[in-house]
Amino acid sequence: MEALLSLLIGILTACGVYMMLRGRTFPVVLGLTLLSYAVNVFLFAMGRLTIGRPPVIDEAISQYADPLPQALVLTAIVISFGMTAFVIVLALKARAELGNDHVDGERE
Repeated sequence: MEALLSLLIGILTACGVYMMLRGRTFPVVLGLTLLSYAVNVFLFAMGRLTIGRPPVIDEAISQYADPLPQALVLTAIVISFGMTAFVIVLALKARAELGNDHVDGERE
């Protein structure tokens, strides 16, 4: 399971970096989104999630679920959604002013 999860994180990261290096704005936004998904999955994997355990430490229970990775990923999802919306609006504004959607603003 760990090999599959690490392979998934690696593929998401590689695809995100590849898409961010493209010359158009839409693949750059898609690459940023894939990279944020890879970071979220990485945070979940490093948090050693347990199923069926309470998220609060109790003296009677020796094992518990760590709530920190879940809180970090939830915060990262909200921030990446806001950042993606801002970048899309910025790309639309740049396309309206420049007349094309190339990242450098130059025509091919």
